[in-house]
Amino acid sequence: MIWTLRWPEIFRPSRGMAAYIHCSLASGAIWRPLVEALRDPAPILIELPGHGAAPDWDQAMDYHDQALSLALSSLPPDPVNIIGHSFGATVALRLAIEAPERVRSLVLIEPVLFAAARAAAHPAYEAHRTAFQPFLEALDRGDKETAAREFTAIWGGGAPRSALPKAQQQYLVDRIHLIPAGAPAIEEDEQDLLAEGRLEALTRPVALIEGELSPAVIPAIHAELARRLPQAERVTINGAGHMLPVSHTRQLADVLRPILA
Repeated sequence: MIWTLRWPEIFRPSRGMAAYIHCSLASGAIWRPLVEALRDPAPILIELPGHGAAPDWDQAMDYHDQALSLALSSLPPDPVNIIGHSFGATVALRLAIEAPERVRSLVLIEPVLFAAARAAAHPAYEAHRTAFQPFLEALDRGDKETAAREFTAIWGGGAPRSALPKAQQQYLVDRIHLIPAGAPAIEEDEQDLLAEGRLEALTRPVALIEGELSPAVIPAIHAELARRLPQAERVTINGAGHMLPVSHTRQLADVLRPILA
């Protein structure tokens, strides 16, 4: 889905158009506070399969492949700034690798490309797998409520699932099966984003943004990506966790303004 916010012309900034790809279990609406903080006049909000108004996951198709297809179909022909968060950031990275002509710059907010930490043999990867095991066990026994609670405890940015509005809690439960749908891409790198030479060939500017309080696997992923991407810079937002686009909107906007300009 493309959602466009029209600001009065006086507010129109002199920067390229931006496309935003949200995290798992969210929707394009999660970007609205950031879009308003940036005074972005025409944001392109790309929704992942099964989220918001996007089509459901076509289980005959790899989940990451379908997400990429939706993203590409939402973009204009001219290059734009791509901003992705969490799983959405892995889609953004793949988009930049496979269709660089559509990308002006790349902002990756905590991309959960766990395969990068595993490839680097970083101990944080094993810690991630151990922490994630209760979620997988709950899902295996069909307990979606517990699975959603376990997932939110790790990746919810510190807020317990019980603190969310009831409708949002149910939204998470209804889509929790989409988390393992993305695992072949982010755990196993089935799309070969980490294959020799692919990251090194990406010549677009890349910002890797992480929260100071995020799980240790995130800086491990960023370290490996920064080592291989020619134009990557890392930024840490103090006091933030994984859901920093929501919890630290103003600080993130301050970081993004010079990048988007």
